[in-house]
Amino acid sequence: MRPDAFRSTERGRVRKAPEGYWAFFPNDTPRQIPLSDEVVKLLDEATGAVHRLGGVGRLIQNPHLLIGPHLRLEAVLSSRIEGTKTDVGQLLLFEAGHVRPGDAADDATEVANYVAAMEHGLARVRDGFPISVRLMREMHERLLREVRGQHRRPGELRKSPVWIGGATLDEAVFVPPPPDAMQRSLADLERFLHETDLPLLVQLAVAHYQFEVIHPFLDGNGRIGRLMIPLMLVLRDALPQPLLYFSAFFEQHRGQYYDHLLITSQTGDLAPWIAFFLRGVRRQARDAEERTVGLVELRHQLREKLLEEGRPNSVIRLAEQLFAVPLVTAARVESMIGVTRPTAQAAIDALVERGDLREITGRARRRVYEAPAIFEAAYGAVRVEESSAGPALPRPSTDRPG
Repeated sequence: MRPDAFRSTERGRVRKAPEGYWAFFPNDTPRQIPLSDEVVKLLDEATGAVHRLGGVGRLIQNPHLLIGPHLRLEAVLSSRIEGTKTDVGQLLLFEAGHVRPGDAADDATEVANYVAAMEHGLARVRDGFPISVRLMREMHERLLREVRGQHRRPGELRKSPVWIGGATLDEAVFVPPPPDAMQRSLADLERFLHETDLPLLVQLAVAHYQFEVIHPFLDGNGRIGRLMIPLMLVLRDALPQPLLYFSAFFEQHRGQYYDHLLITSQTGDLAPWIAFFLRGVRRQARDAEERTVGLVELRHQLREKLLEEGRPNSVIRLAEQLFAVPLVTAARVESMIGVTRPTAQAAIDALVERGDLREITGRARRRVYEAPAIFEAAYGAVRVEESSAGPALPRPSTDRPG
């Protein structure tokens, strides 16, 4: 790690740890941040976009039916930043029990764990539990449960150094604080998350930067840091559900994402990072609003047509559930709507006949059915592209970084 690359001490200082390696010792999380006219404008636009998305979310009947797509998008894209290759279709197949052992199943397990970690965090927050180091540890344990990287002490704060870039501590591009300093900084960040003096989106931008600088776990830091964003939006009642899949923006601009985090530590200037973060919130909130409205309209149209046709209740209930899970098997439908296997298959066949479902395996047994129109409305508009912003900051030197 090159101390001379860190020209400012505004965000922290580079000095030698007791063990003799250079590390970044962050200052306390800043409580007062001057905002430029550009950032204020972006803040207004991003806040307005989040409020509109929240308004749409609050008008949804049975909102749990539409949360699945948003959770899966966030899980897939946040995990993809860290190297997994699972897409939404593969995740849905995995959930249906149709991914064979091997790399694909390992990647799908990691993504499914992200969903489980988010659902656990949401349940805890709604029960009145504060966002805290303890909650981060609980989510981290679920994130790394039974996957590659589980030897990285799931649910435990690190007791040894980590580094980003390079094969050794000496060659690293960035070295987070050693364990003792990490503990102090993490306690300060926890206090900061409970405060409400800054505008919420600015607070989230600063908290995300600070968390990534502290890097409290041996693995999974990026994903836990990104998990906290929708969780905080729900906790502070900006959104009724985790409708914002913010990692789509980070994934598309991966190089800028990592570079902003590093450059902020080197120069001390938070403004470019905050502006980048707010542009992402604005863009993803608008996209999520359009996607949610499209799903609500499609759900209403399908329900009305099925009622007009006098379809059995089992068919209507299955159609409703497809908005939560647009890829099903007969066994899964049996469980989802609480009917016998013949009734489940009859409901599937009715929707296949209408064109609302299609069989995608070509097999005679263990068939899998996809709802193409719902899948396209929920996931089809997401386009993940490689960033053209130049080389990205190397990721942490762990087996499965971030």
